[in-house]
Amino acid sequence: MLRASERAPGLLVGEGVTLPDDVEIGARVIVHDGTVVGEGVRLLDGAVLGKPVALGARSKAARSEPTPLVVGPGATVGARSIVLAGAAIGPRVTLGDQAHVRERAAIGEESTIGSGSSVDNDVVVGARVRVQTGCYLTAFSEVEDDVFVAPGVTLTNDWTAGRRPRGAPLEGPVLRRGSRIGGGAVILPGVVVGEEAFVGAGAVVTRDVPERTLATGVPARIVREL
Repeated sequence: MLRASERAPGLLVGEGVTLPDDVEIGARVIVHDGTVVGEGVRLLDGAVLGKPVALGARSKAARSEPTPLVVGPGATVGARSIVLAGAAIGPRVTLGDQAHVRERAAIGEESTIGSGSSVDNDVVVGARVRVQTGCYLTAFSEVEDDVFVAPGVTLTNDWTAGRRPRGAPLEGPVLRRGSRIGGGAVILPGVVVGEEAFVGAGAVVTRDVPERTLATGVPARIVREL
């Protein structure tokens, strides 16, 4: 149950919340039951933490009760960002304004998720990753350490576009350590972008990209080694 708190204007806090005294809290922030917030965290105006999971009637996502949200020390949650219960936000992570992070997503230390970007359920983001504005990291994707994702990138996970047989798994892409994805690129389900590889802006990547190569075009083709 949410209750009003005098710590900040319009702050609502649920039961069993951990909210240290040094947390910076903007106006109209909501912190749901059980959420654990680390020391030195900044919660900007209108941020929602630990939001309960709400699935559609036809959703095939797991319906088990998620664990409480954990926000690591020194993290920043941008204005009007929403982070669901079951997510894990590492130390010194920055979530831009209106970012959205779903249940069972994990974001490693010192990574940045840009304004308006969405991290779907069961996504693993490593350390020092930079995801720019307006990106979509689809469910079951893996983004390793030091990856750069330019604005407007889309990762996909369903070859059937919603018509997969019952029980067939979704398969998100894998972005290996230090890879770079150019603006507006689309990465198809299950594709692996190798270490230090570079995907050019606007590319549609339909097959694996070997490490330390440049891939461009629609469909993307290997141009040269890096």
